[in-house]
Amino acid sequence: MEGKMSWTVADAVDYKGFPADRSKTGGWIPAALILGIEICERLSTMGIAVNLVTYLVSTMHLPSASSANVVTDFMGTSFLLCLLGGFLADSFLGRYKTIAIFAIIQTLGTGTLAIATKLPQLRPPPCHASASLTCKPANGFQMGVLYMALYLIALGTGGLKSSVSGFGTDQFDQKDEKEKAQMAYFFNRFYFFISTGTLMAVTVLVYLQDEVGRSWAYGICSVSMFVAILIFLSGTKRYRYKKSLGSPIVHIFQVIVAAIKKRKMDLPYNVELLYEDTPEATRIHHTDQFYFLDKAAIVAEGDFERNVVSAPNPWKLCSVTRVEEVKMMVGLLPIWATTIMFWTTHAQMITFSVEQASTMERSIGGFQIPAGSLTVFFVAAILITLAVYDRVIMPFWKKWKGKPGFTNLQRIAIGLVLSIFGMAAAALAEKKRLAVARAAGATTATLPISVFLLIPQFFLVGAGEAFIYTGQLDFFITQSPKGMKTMSTGLFLTTLSLGFFVSSFLVSVVKRLTGSNDGQGWLADNINHGRLDCFYGLVAVLDIINFVVYLVCAAWHKPRKPKPALQMETIVNGSSAEDKC
Repeated sequence: MEGKMSWTVADAVDYKGFPADRSKTGGWIPAALILGIEICERLSTMGIAVNLVTYLVSTMHLPSASSANVVTDFMGTSFLLCLLGGFLADSFLGRYKTIAIFAIIQTLGTGTLAIATKLPQLRPPPCHASASLTCKPANGFQMGVLYMALYLIALGTGGLKSSVSGFGTDQFDQKDEKEKAQMAYFFNRFYFFISTGTLMAVTVLVYLQDEVGRSWAYGICSVSMFVAILIFLSGTKRYRYKKSLGSPIVHIFQVIVAAIKKRKMDLPYNVELLYEDTPEATRIHHTDQFYFLDKAAIVAEGDFERNVVSAPNPWKLCSVTRVEEVKMMVGLLPIWATTIMFWTTHAQMITFSVEQASTMERSIGGFQIPAGSLTVFFVAAILITLAVYDRVIMPFWKKWKGKPGFTNLQRIAIGLVLSIFGMAAAALAEKKRLAVARAAGATTATLPISVFLLIPQFFLVGAGEAFIYTGQLDFFITQSPKGMKTMSTGLFLTTLSLGFFVSSFLVSVVKRLTGSNDGQGWLADNINHGRLDCFYGLVAVLDIINFVVYLVCAAWHKPRKPKPALQMETIVNGSSAEDKC
């Protein structure tokens, strides 16, 4: 019996629901089958996002500001739907079914987008705008079909991001040393595949969109995802499946509801009188922060289910540990709020910066660089920064300070500072571009100024993302309770979502306040007639204000130090296991 048990994984089952056989399920091969879904998701989402604004302006004839908002709303919704995907996976579907269903949804979305960009009836007639001619914009039906395609893709992306990395890590047993080492290898490959998908999107896919046809490029995305689904399904019998413990979102609401119901009750003089049913080894000790939530642990009449002595109604009574878990999540919110602005800055790199590039000289010999491919410098900056940090900064910092690199809050701060410099560089570059545009005249299609003038802004913000992404991920994973790691990663990804939505809001406000009836202002319908440099300057000022607020919040935050074993497991395994949602 003991020999048989050693070949099973304690907390996992096979596709039939029996204890998973270690020799027949899990490991690197099933995990690799899952990675195809991730690379195709990145290929589709990023390939669409970085080049969508040029399609909206040149083909759908939308104003510059409206085009930028369509892109940022699309990206914001994609990340926000991570929470929905995570909730469905944790509460109802499980990760396997969630991946399969949402991958099919994204395939339908990219297929619909391929059709929308192919049929002439789904776009306005071709037109070249001039000072005396205004092109007819896309009508409601044409935009409706485009929106349907985009938000099917956003829905698919949200569901996939919530489960792919988690289901990949389910294939490894952290209690087995050999599989633990394999899992670390999986994490490295997971990030590599994400980077590969992004690089292919901003180079090969963008080139195909501009030179061959968007319908062909989006059709390739749809077919590749369909093939990835078949590969994913082929591993059904080899996967390990883990039972869900319920959605952390529900647990948070239970504490809040219980505390509100007992808001008029007085807390006991001794905290030991509060309800606690968590085993001693996994308990979180009581703290005085956010003491209002402690009322959820006050034992009152009617808290326990009838005829069941040991099972309290979770909507009426919660343990101290459950309350402290919610307190830990609430304590993350100030840092969470002050990192949103970085992603607002990031949004400018795939909207207005790409539109800037489309007006500039992009030729190298006889090759014309697609405007959307300028974001390759953004991706390169991320990879270079991570390599330098890993190989140079961390060893130097450990030798000088005795610590293995910067803390998570320090990395976030560095990312915020770099975003400020990135926006300042963008404002200066745009000031130069506008001067050339005015000298060249309104009829000049391609300005006599090199697109490489934009490299500093892409590189600075890209380097900033390398620091802030890893810093945020580390912070939200290590400072959240063990049972809410997925939830905290979802919370982290909402900063990306809200950053894009804040960008849309900011563009709309600036457009309204500075615009006029003829479509001019800071964010003119044609950026050559506007003052995009002033808009970039405004974003830089908001970044500075946000950084000051962040410093205050970082000083206020009191990190909780987890138990050594948990901390080691979290930092080595957890931070990558939960990354990318």
